[in-house]
Amino acid sequence: MPLARGAAGGLAAAFAGLASAELTAAAVRPEAAPVTAVGAALVDLTPVAVREWAIRLFGTSDKLVLTLGIIVVLALVAVGTGLLAVRRLPAGIALTGGFGVLGAVAALSRPEASWRDALPSLVGAAVAAAVLYLLVTAARRPPPAWAPDRGAWAMDRRGFGRLVAAVVVASAGATWAGRRLGAHGSAGATASRARFVLPRPTVPAPPVPAGADLRVPGVSPFLTPNRDFYRVDTALVVPRVDADTWRLRIHGEGVARPLTLDLRQLLARPLVEQDITLTCVSNEVGGPYAGNARWLGVRLGDLLREAGVRPPSQGGRADQLVARSVDGMTLGTPVEAVMDGRAALLAVGMNGEPLPFSHGFPVRMVVPGLYGYVSACKWLSELRLTTFAAYDAYWVRRSWAQQAPVKTQSRIDTPRPYADLAPGRVAVAGVAWAQHRGIERVEVRVDGGPWRQARLGASDGVDTWRQWVWPWEATAGRHTLEVRATDGTGAVQTGVATGTVPDGATGWHAVDVNVRALG
Repeated sequence: MPLARGAAGGLAAAFAGLASAELTAAAVRPEAAPVTAVGAALVDLTPVAVREWAIRLFGTSDKLVLTLGIIVVLALVAVGTGLLAVRRLPAGIALTGGFGVLGAVAALSRPEASWRDALPSLVGAAVAAAVLYLLVTAARRPPPAWAPDRGAWAMDRRGFGRLVAAVVVASAGATWAGRRLGAHGSAGATASRARFVLPRPTVPAPPVPAGADLRVPGVSPFLTPNRDFYRVDTALVVPRVDADTWRLRIHGEGVARPLTLDLRQLLARPLVEQDITLTCVSNEVGGPYAGNARWLGVRLGDLLREAGVRPPSQGGRADQLVARSVDGMTLGTPVEAVMDGRAALLAVGMNGEPLPFSHGFPVRMVVPGLYGYVSACKWLSELRLTTFAAYDAYWVRRSWAQQAPVKTQSRIDTPRPYADLAPGRVAVAGVAWAQHRGIERVEVRVDGGPWRQARLGASDGVDTWRQWVWPWEATAGRHTLEVRATDGTGAVQTGVATGTVPDGATGWHAVDVNVRALG
């Protein structure tokens, strides 16, 4: 049997296995599909330094790159399996089964997994092994008695190609059916979001102050559109939660009156609208993982008080609020922070719309002043009161700090790095943030010279970023622009450069530009 047929057979068998696994996962849950389960397990096992490198290199496409990488590796393994099966068919089938077991173990390792999550990988492995056996044995079929060259006879190339093509077509059909079934399974969630009308806020946010958006070309808009808002999480498949069946449970230490609420009951409480800037701890100095939106939700502190919770400063037993997502992700937030009067929300709306699925529909947490990994749980399903001494949430178990207040940061949005500029007046502009402390001053310097104060956009409160602009009389040559901010307490942003681990990056953002000579 030619080796090319073995490679083709291995690829066709793998495609059949993945297609049948995806079809099975549509009936179980999308997260149980082998590629998704293995990818999620790899995210859990990846060292922090490697994960941060991937985020820097690929940005919000890191999940797509991971998925494509897994598929490429599987394709290479499939070719090797097909070649092995040509010489030792039992070994090829055993290797196929081994990969199925690996996928099942990965699926069962997920926080919310049940025994059913192993089924897609096991079914996929069984189908792949059967197809591999079919293709290899077909190509090895013994010659008929009348064959003139019995030693060289086997299924001809055209016949084998037709068989492989039939497998590929059937697999493509199974993939299509799986995606249709998966879409049908999430149709209820999609319909529930389409029906959901945001209630009017009990406490509406005031209009954005005139002058908050300086409208300098190249600067991030004051309110970040939902489609442009950064997304950093571990979900390879975005959970699609049906608002009609969503429930939130509040329980744990110091909870005198445990609560279980559906969305209607949650929305019966006063709703607050607030402009809040969110920042990811993975954001490097000058990075893109910050955004500002108008959020609508219920005050989390009020809800905890309704459950009988007291903050530690008032004798409460719990100092950590563990939020759990529907996909099992856990985030730990200081109880004191969500009950100290700041606008910590269980948000249902974002910029006047129901939350997008990718940003946590139907309910997520938003806590100003804390990095997202300790405060911004999406697809929220549970709030449990405990202590930091008793429990480490997901990211804390992976070398990140337990408590992570946002650090003062400033960013040059324009001019862009390595820009080629004409001499004369240039608008150097960007944004600065220090949530829950506010921004008091922004300064810029050129080539290590004296700091010059920039003009700030109007303040929309201490929980949002501020735009800034400084007019620079640019002269010919290469120059380095740097920026620093001072927060509302008078503390100046440090110039000491540190990485993102364990509690956020520090340093001054710098941009190198070239100014052309006159003439």
